[in-house]
Amino acid sequence: MTPEKLLKPYDPKATEAEIYKKWEESGFFNPDNLPARHQKPFTIIMPPPNANGRLHAGHSLVFTLEDIITRYHRMKGEKVLWVPGADHAGFETQIVYEKQLEKEGRSRFKMDPQDLYKEIMAFTLENKKNMEDEVRSLGASCDWSREKFTLDDDVVKETQRTFKKMFDDGLVYRGKRSINWCTKHQTSLSDVETESVEKVDKLYYIKYGPFVVATVRPETIFGDVAVAVNPNDKRYKEFVGKDIEVQHPENKLTLKVVADDMVDIEFGTGALKITPAHDANDFAVSERHNLPVIEVIDHYGRLNEKTGKYSGLKILEAREQVVADLTALGLIEKIEDYTHNVPTCYKCATVIEPRIMNQWFVKMKPLADLALDAYNTGKIKFIPESSGKIFSYWMENSIDWNISRQIVWGIPIPAKICSCGHAVTDLDFSGSAKCEKCGGEMVQDPDTFDTWFSSGQWPLLSLGYPDDSSFKTYYPTDVMETGRDLVFKWVPRMVIFGLYLAKQVPFHTVYMHGLVNDKNGKKMSKSKGNVVSPMELTAKYGTDALRIGLVIGNTPGNDLSLSEDKIRAYQKFANKIWNIARFVLTSIDDLDLDEKIEIGLEDETQLNDVQKMVEDVTGDMDNYRFYLAGEKIYHYVWHEFADSFIEEAKDRINNPVSPEDKKKTKLGSNWGNNRERRNFYRNTETRDPRRI
Repeated sequence: MTPEKLLKPYDPKATEAEIYKKWEESGFFNPDNLPARHQKPFTIIMPPPNANGRLHAGHSLVFTLEDIITRYHRMKGEKVLWVPGADHAGFETQIVYEKQLEKEGRSRFKMDPQDLYKEIMAFTLENKKNMEDEVRSLGASCDWSREKFTLDDDVVKETQRTFKKMFDDGLVYRGKRSINWCTKHQTSLSDVETESVEKVDKLYYIKYGPFVVATVRPETIFGDVAVAVNPNDKRYKEFVGKDIEVQHPENKLTLKVVADDMVDIEFGTGALKITPAHDANDFAVSERHNLPVIEVIDHYGRLNEKTGKYSGLKILEAREQVVADLTALGLIEKIEDYTHNVPTCYKCATVIEPRIMNQWFVKMKPLADLALDAYNTGKIKFIPESSGKIFSYWMENSIDWNISRQIVWGIPIPAKICSCGHAVTDLDFSGSAKCEKCGGEMVQDPDTFDTWFSSGQWPLLSLGYPDDSSFKTYYPTDVMETGRDLVFKWVPRMVIFGLYLAKQVPFHTVYMHGLVNDKNGKKMSKSKGNVVSPMELTAKYGTDALRIGLVIGNTPGNDLSLSEDKIRAYQKFANKIWNIARFVLTSIDDLDLDEKIEIGLEDETQLNDVQKMVEDVTGDMDNYRFYLAGEKIYHYVWHEFADSFIEEAKDRINNPVSPEDKKKTKLGSNWGNNRERRNFYRNTETRDPRRI
C-alpha cells in the first residue's frame, strides 16, 4: 500500500486485499522466516473448517480469536506457528452432497461407491479452495505453506496406522453391540452425533401377564425377551427369576422376570418390558442377565418378518395398528402423554433406531482415565473453568466409541471381516483370506472411520507426527481455541490421542468460545432466514469492523448475538484509526527521526499513560481476556488519544509557541521517542507484518 493511498479516506475494499497480499508475500507467516531473535516456539492448530461450503459466522469468530493470539505472540518475539487446515468432514459432507444428488434426481445408493467418492472429492476440493480464500479475506496470518487436509496421503496412512496400533494394544475391537442407526442415511452414529430432542409421545400401559408395563414403543413387543423390575421393589419380589406368559396380537410369549438396578421404581408401574435389539439400556440388561436378542425392525425402519401381519410397516404405522389390536384384546389399561428426550440424527432429525450390529469400537475407559488424570493434575486448563468440569464429566462417564461408518466418504478402515464376526487389521488392503475361526472368507471392510477418529489426531497429524521436524519443534502445541459445543466431541479425542500416541497432552490451554447467534440470540438457520454471512458483512463494513464486533463484549464460553448494527458502529472506529494514522504520518513526514531532543513534561505524562495502558492490556492478553483488551484499546484510542491528545497536538502544531515546541509535539507524541517505532508507522511500504 502506497503512502498516497493511506492519505485517502478509509475504504476497506480498496486496501484489505492488498494488505493481506503483502503480509503473505513477506513470508513471515512461516515461523522459519522470522528473525533469529524469535526462538521460543508458540503453536496453534486451526480447527479445520469443513471443506463443503462457505464459511459461517462461527468461523469468523474462530479465525479472529486465533489470529489475535497468533499476532500477539509474534509481537512478543516468539516463533509462532499457526497451522491451517481443512476437514473432509465425512458424514456431514456426504449429506451435503446427497442433497445435491437429490436435486439432480440421483441417489448415492444407486451409484458405484468409487464413482461417488470421486464426485465428492471433486466437490470438496472446489469448496476447499473457496473456503481458504475466505479465510484469507478474514485476515488470518496462518502458515499456508504447512496447510493440511484430513485426506492428505500422509494423514490417511497415519490414521490407519493408529487404528492398527490400538487394535494390537487391545484398545480397538469389533463387536456386536447396540448402536445408533439413522434409517434415512443408513449409517451408524456415535453418541456425540445424536441430539436429544424433547418430544411428547404416548405412554401405553399394557397388561403383561401378571404385570402392567408402561412403554412408548408397543410395536417392539415382538422382540421382548423379559420383564425387568428393580431388586428393591417389594411389589414384584415373588416373580423375580420366574417365567411368565404374555399375550400379544400375533401369539403368546414366555418371558423371564429379572431384577436389575436400571429399572426406576417411580417410572410407570416399576415393571419394564425388555427389548434388547431396539433399546440400548435393554441391551445392557440382556448382557447382564444373559438374555437373547431378537431383532424385529430392519435397517430401513420397518417391521420385519418376525412380526407377522405387521411386516413391512413403518414404525409409526405399526405402532398405531398394534395399539388398536391390543385395545381390541383388552390389553391396553390406559394411555397418557409422556414428555421425554428422544435421540435423533444431528443432521436430519430422524429418530434414532437402536440396532445390534457388528461395528468397530474404541475401548474408552483406559484412554479417558489418561485424559482425566491430565486434567486433574493441571496439565490442561480450560477457559472458562466450567468447560473443564464438563470435560471431566464426560471422561468419568465415557462409553465405548463406535468409530465405523457405513458411508463412502472418509478414510477407509484397514481391516478384513468375516460374516462370523471375526476381524483383523490389514494395512495393505490385501484382499480376501480364510477366517481362522470359522474357515469362511474374509473380505475387505467397506466402512470408513468416524470423522472424529482422524480429527482427534489433528494436533499430531497436522504437524507431521511422528517424524517431521515440525512435529519435533512445535508439539505439544500451546492453545486449542474452539467452540464450547466441542468440549465433549472433539477436545477429549485430541487429548486422549495426544497422550496415547505422543505421551504428552496436545495443548496446555483450551479456550472455548460460545456460539454466534443472530441479533435476537437465536441460533442461525437457513430455514429461519436469520443466517448472517461474514463475507457479506466484510464486504459492507470491512474485516476490521467485523473482527472488533466479534471480540468486544464476547466473554469466553458465552454465546454472542451478532448484530449488523454493531458491526456498522465499529466501522466508524476502523475509520477513526485510519484518520489517526493519516494525521500522524503527515505530521512527522518532515522530521529527521535521528535527531535527539528532550520531550516536555506533558508529553512524558502522555507516554507514561500509554505505558500503563499497554501493561494493562498485556495482562488481559496473557490471560485470554480479549474482550477486555479490545474494549480498553477502543476507549483509549477514541477518547484519550484521538479526542484528547490528537486535538491538543493539532493546536500545538498549528499554533506553536516556538519551533522547538512544535518539534517536541511531533516527536514526543504517544508513538514514543523511538526511531524504530516511528519508522514503522512512517514507512508503510516496508511495514513488518509481525507487528500488525
